[in-house]
Amino acid sequence: MDAPSSPFAAWSRPARWPWPAPALGAWLAAAAVHAVVLQLPVPPLMALAAALAVPVLVAARTAGQLRRALVLGGFPLALSLVGSASLPAWSWLIPVALLLALYPVQAWRDAPLYPTGARALHGLAAGLALPAQPRILDAGCGLGHGLAALGGQWPAAALTGLERSRALAWLARRRCPRARVMRGDMWRHDWSAYDLVYLFQRPESMGPAWQKALREMRPGSWLVSLDFPVDGVVPQLSLQQPGERAVHAYRLGGHPAGRSR
Repeated sequence: MDAPSSPFAAWSRPARWPWPAPALGAWLAAAAVHAVVLQLPVPPLMALAAALAVPVLVAARTAGQLRRALVLGGFPLALSLVGSASLPAWSWLIPVALLLALYPVQAWRDAPLYPTGARALHGLAAGLALPAQPRILDAGCGLGHGLAALGGQWPAAALTGLERSRALAWLARRRCPRARVMRGDMWRHDWSAYDLVYLFQRPESMGPAWQKALREMRPGSWLVSLDFPVDGVVPQLSLQQPGERAVHAYRLGGHPAGRSR
């Protein structure tokens, strides 16, 4: 018989909420707890401690150091701004508005903001057969790091970046001015015009991405994923530069045998 689980075991497992829901929920709940406890005959520090317990619990179930820092820091930052600058009470919502500007609700199922490493794609062009002036899509281009890396591999490429967030798309255009950066949904955008589609998404996104590529992309075109392989599909090329994430390339209509280096 299995040993009884700890009553705190659930908090040791990562939350399944789409990002940035954990941060938004923690900030809103902390503000609500703080407002309620302040009405009680208790010291202000006790109200602050009760409020901070909420993001601490949520952070314990949030994967990634950057995300945990955002969960933990949003409410204290807003509270300090309100207290130090004599701002109106509603101003604690400013971090919420900023996070929603970066991560629109429609983008919560997509990957968080993790940039492509400067050297992560080195050597990729040598291993893939593409036209002299390939059409390349960075699906979910974020701040444009992937576009810059792709442009370094294929200087003559027609680069397109697709990003849901208006703020991130604006920044990506300035980071990679040679690319055409559009706001849009990578899952609704047609991939048939591209010789290569590049992704840096979530592990659970790769199955749907592969099915979309099979439906829309031409034989001989490529789906390239940084870090996360397609489960059950052997890539034609896998490579990893020192200190960087692995990159996996899948040829549509390609043979099943893959290779690595």
